[in-house]
Amino acid sequence: MKTITHLSLIALSVLAFSCQPAKEKTLPEKVADAYGFENLDKVKTISYTFNVQRDSVTRFSRNWKWHVKDRTVDFSDADTSYSYSLDLPKDQLPPADKGFVNDKYWLLFPFQLIWDTGYTFESTENVTAPISGAAATKLTILYNNVDGYTPGDAYDLYLDENHMIIEWVFRRGNGSEGRPMTWEDVQEFEGIKITLMHKNDAGNPFLWFSDVAVEK
Repeated sequence: MKTITHLSLIALSVLAFSCQPAKEKTLPEKVADAYGFENLDKVKTISYTFNVQRDSVTRFSRNWKWHVKDRTVDFSDADTSYSYSLDLPKDQLPPADKGFVNDKYWLLFPFQLIWDTGYTFESTENVTAPISGAAATKLTILYNNVDGYTPGDAYDLYLDENHMIIEWVFRRGNGSEGRPMTWEDVQEFEGIKITLMHKNDAGNPFLWFSDVAVEK
């Protein structure tokens, strides 16, 4: 009669565990991966200028340099400039921090799908994107009333076959109507894909990024 030793049992357990199928990634995780989330841990700094066309003549810009590993931010606009730590108590963060949260959210939204936890999601195949009319997968992200940049809001993401966002609709408070925007001019920076241009349904540039740089 063959005796199974303690070491043999451990080996059999490891083998059995390794043979188990890998857990299928969720659709939000696949979107983050499509934009290079696995390369983010190598990044030291991300610099960019956030631009918004407020009306037909007025453009507003903010400049940022995010020191990812040091958790500090350099900020400047037309009137002022300073640096601050993201580890400051909430009541000591400077006024610009709200802008940093907003602008980073637009810049790196696919990664928020990993960073944020307080949302639910659902998806629908073969949906028509609202601006282009392209066939897409619709991924709806609904934040709870506590988490996210704007708690309680919803985002309808329209994805292509590579899990890249081609358009989205932001719906404040999970309302039935929202504001559609394109996601175009995708460029890669040190393994991270960033969408530089967002146009409204009239085809006019509404929000875009310039002077983008990623340093490892």
